[in-house]
Amino acid sequence: MPSTSGRSDETALIRAAQKGDPDAFEQLVRSYDQNVLRMALNLLHSQEDARDVYQEAFLRVYRNLPNFRFDCSFSTWLYRIVSNLCLDQIRKRKVRKEERPAIATASGEMDRFEHIAEQRADVDPQRRLFSSEVSGRVQEVLERLTSRERLVFEMRHYQGMRLRAIGEALGVTEEAAKNCLFRATQKMRMALGDFA
Repeated sequence: MPSTSGRSDETALIRAAQKGDPDAFEQLVRSYDQNVLRMALNLLHSQEDARDVYQEAFLRVYRNLPNFRFDCSFSTWLYRIVSNLCLDQIRKRKVRKEERPAIATASGEMDRFEHIAEQRADVDPQRRLFSSEVSGRVQEVLERLTSRERLVFEMRHYQGMRLRAIGEALGVTEEAAKNCLFRATQKMRMALGDFA
């Protein structure tokens, strides 16, 4: 949780950026850029789509910052923009029925996420296989969740956001976010039961 001093510093940056100070806006972007990119990448599993969301999110912040009225925290407002852009992207994929990111090889297509080289040479092959199976199963379950369930699950478990902040970012109550997380977690537990 940011300190009172941190919040007042951010408020001063926002007010300066609202008056057209490009350095203040750049500092705001730098404060959140890694979290926004990480959140988009975790939700979309595509670097290209995550970069598009990142750029569009900060473009929207830039355009709409003069209208920001401090009704909520800046981070809540920003994450609401990012989550809406990610949900739009997920919906577009479902309409286009996109496949998971794959690369063509001599032996056929391979999923990029399952074939990333392990950095440590001492990893046990059996452990690596088990980890790959769990990771694959988690991805399958995430893809079967509703867009809202997936978003809430990933915001909580990958971004470490609190339920209240998730609810604010999605424009729902904390209780609604909690119920959505519960449904997603139940589906995940049922699918991963044999790995427990």
